[in-house]
Amino acid sequence: MVISSTNTDSAEHLNCTFASRYVRSAVPKFKMPENSIPKEAAYQVINDELMLDGNPRLNLASFVTTWMEPECDQLIMASVNKNYVDMDEYPVTTELQNRCVNMIAHLFNAPVGDDETAIGVGTVGSSEAIMLAGLAFKRKWQQRRKAQGKPYDKPNIVTGANVQVNFRLYIILLALNLQVYPFSSNYHVDI
Repeated sequence: MVISSTNTDSAEHLNCTFASRYVRSAVPKFKMPENSIPKEAAYQVINDELMLDGNPRLNLASFVTTWMEPECDQLIMASVNKNYVDMDEYPVTTELQNRCVNMIAHLFNAPVGDDETAIGVGTVGSSEAIMLAGLAFKRKWQQRRKAQGKPYDKPNIVTGANVQVNFRLYIILLALNLQVYPFSSNYHVDI
């Protein structure tokens, strides 16, 4: 998680070396400039700073897609200006999401008949997906325990020590009891 802080008294400015054809003076780093600058200059200043980030293709340590086919990039760019939350305005996008949910449900052998529709939701990232799946897990577990006449106030989840990092946050937010079991290096799971 990124913790942001506000620096209101800073006199720091950004060096606009490569945007100098558009900007003659430095741009404040933590405040809006007094005067507007051309859109090309704003792009150049931000792009120059972003170049200092790591190369996503070399990032094998986190949960990012490090490379994808150019056609995927093109589809993303063609849809980037859609407000995905407004499903009534973008019914085709919603239909594509629903078809993907069904494909994934069948891929993982979910108990969905051939003539049934799987229930699911698309997410932007793995953290959202884990939170939603965890909430569904908790509710289903509670309903099953309640129907069996058993206590349902202390859900329990068992994971390996190699679980995705967001699970720990999800455990706290959903008030679950986490049991972590380490795996040996020769342990394999077949899915």
